[in-house]
Amino acid sequence: MSDYFFLSQEQARAIAKKWGTPVYVYDQKALEAKAKAALEFPNAFGLTVRYAMKAAPNAAILRLFESLGLSIDAGSGYEAQRALLAGIAPDKICISSQEYPKDLTELYEAGVQFNACSLHQIERFGESLPGCSVGLRFNPGIGSGGSKKTNVGGPASSFGIWHECLPQVQSLIERHRLKVVRIHTHIGSGSDPEVWQRVALLSLGLVHSFPEVTVLNLGGGYKVGRMPDEVSTDLQIVGEPIRKAFQDFAQTTQRQLHLEIEPGTFLLANSGALLTTVQDIVHTGDQGFNFVKLDGGMTDILRPTLYGAQHPIAIIPEHSTQARSDYIVVGHCCESGDLITCAPDSPDVLQARSLTKAAIGDLCLIGGAGAYCSSMSAKNYNSFPEVPEVLLTKLGELCLIRRRQKLDEIVSNECEGVE
Repeated sequence: MSDYFFLSQEQARAIAKKWGTPVYVYDQKALEAKAKAALEFPNAFGLTVRYAMKAAPNAAILRLFESLGLSIDAGSGYEAQRALLAGIAPDKICISSQEYPKDLTELYEAGVQFNACSLHQIERFGESLPGCSVGLRFNPGIGSGGSKKTNVGGPASSFGIWHECLPQVQSLIERHRLKVVRIHTHIGSGSDPEVWQRVALLSLGLVHSFPEVTVLNLGGGYKVGRMPDEVSTDLQIVGEPIRKAFQDFAQTTQRQLHLEIEPGTFLLANSGALLTTVQDIVHTGDQGFNFVKLDGGMTDILRPTLYGAQHPIAIIPEHSTQARSDYIVVGHCCESGDLITCAPDSPDVLQARSLTKAAIGDLCLIGGAGAYCSSMSAKNYNSFPEVPEVLLTKLGELCLIRRRQKLDEIVSNECEGVE
């Protein structure tokens, strides 16, 4: 098996036999190693690592990271409530949300922190909680990302308060007597240290306008290469110029800022995989393609359909073979977009992969499926159930952390409607 897969063939078969397929599998050793690397991010005056729980919000993963010293970045009020249900302390949770949480006052009073992400959110927060402490998420004017859909900075992004709106921000802060304690920026996913340094300097420039700020959060988006030819972010390389920028800021202002970062993909991407079964093989003639159909698809891994994202794929044959063939790998949904081997950044373009020759009933392992797969899927499309999640512990044991959804659970919140 390739270096991009942490499961052995024997472990994959044992998981399939016990829990069926499709099934997500996470590697505790990898999760802990990535958490350790994140906690070693260069910093001048202290660091908080917030796990971006939208990457994979399973309670077992939240509790594991909390036990290792990580806090939580919640992308909605619902995520904050989910973290609380998992046993995460309120003061370790911070919300940065496109939607102002309906229960924010209750969450805030319980100890959850909040970053206002628009002028409207500042207004609502000030009306509900005048005189309280708040963070502000700004769009610094630049962004970075593997595609337009993962770039969350710059003029084409709606995330955060546009940096030129600073006068309106200050007016709202004064009107509601708010105390700004944190500045937050987030540009997307990238590995270029020069971009991160520019963002740090722009963000520090915003801090100048708020004398009570003690924390600067530079978000997440540290690019992870899921494929052999993709670049991964070296946190030590991108972090060092950021550390120096904080030191220079302290020297000129006498303000020592605490750094926060919010990794998600960095922690999870290659720490998880999706195990599936080949359920059919078809071809479309001499001018067509050989298709491998899996029993999983966009209901479990939406990134290729959404972004044209690339994932490593390995066939685990029931009978050993050295033969290979070119295949288009597709999912089980009645949807032409359920395509796993698409061209890079082109979700509607078929691109064959050379794989071990497959037979119906063989297992198929999709790597790089730890982040934004179980949490970001076309759930219940074609009424397929939510699939199980399994943790491979550092002792080599297999532990179920989410069972397969049942049909009655899919329809449990439906109502009879008009008679």
